[in-house]
Amino acid sequence: MSATEPNESERRRWNDDAWAAAWPKREPLTTAVTDVLLGQVRLRQGEKVLDVGTGGGVAALAAAEAVGDGAVVGADISAPLIELARRRGEERGVANASFVVADVQQQTVPGGPFDAAISQFGVMFFDEPETAFANIRKHMAGGGRLGFACWGAPDRNPWFPVPALVLAGVLPPPAPPAPGKSPTHPFSLCDAQRTAAILRASGWREVSSSSHELVVAVEREAIVDEEALGFFGVPADSLEAASQAIERQLAPLTREDGRIDAPLAFQVFTASA
Repeated sequence: MSATEPNESERRRWNDDAWAAAWPKREPLTTAVTDVLLGQVRLRQGEKVLDVGTGGGVAALAAAEAVGDGAVVGADISAPLIELARRRGEERGVANASFVVADVQQQTVPGGPFDAAISQFGVMFFDEPETAFANIRKHMAGGGRLGFACWGAPDRNPWFPVPALVLAGVLPPPAPPAPGKSPTHPFSLCDAQRTAAILRASGWREVSSSSHELVVAVEREAIVDEEALGFFGVPADSLEAASQAIERQLAPLTREDGRIDAPLAFQVFTASA
């Protein structure tokens, strides 16, 4: 695969069976915001909705309930997570939600045009964000709406083991993105002004954002475990040092029962096509 293949590193990571299998452990940190996101988008009965980066389908299935006799299509580059989303939909008997493997940065998702596009922490991993948001806009019906949640600044999310801070000294520095590409990581859209500029440059109008905070109690493995450290790129001989660094980071957030009170700082962006 070419080094300039769209979203190459993210495609590889999210299609790794071990990483995808561990995803349900991480979901409590993302699904906590579903009600906030859908409340901002204000879905209506009968609407058709595109869920970008649907992952395990939690937001898509909630949206399917909100639109009633409408329809929701969840798209993701991860084949294993799409299978998880499909299985969940079948188990819950949700007939108006479907799921497809697709890279929404460049591909067309069937089922459009859509009245709304949503994303629950799924849009921070595009290596050409203007291209991606322009492509999402092409899926919209006239007057279609966009609403997505993304993380706020790292220093407002002290539960997250930011590699450049918490793991400095035990993790090799990341390679710079290829020419014409943008970095892909959970905080790539945390700068609200920059993100709004990206949306406007890709054709969206009436761009606005709101900041939100909440605290969610999660198991420690929802944040990090040895498997996650391996995916961060921590060498095997540095795993113990990395674990100790994260223990120091999480100590102020640790409850008596061992769970973590994770303060989540996130933003919800909305826009019109």
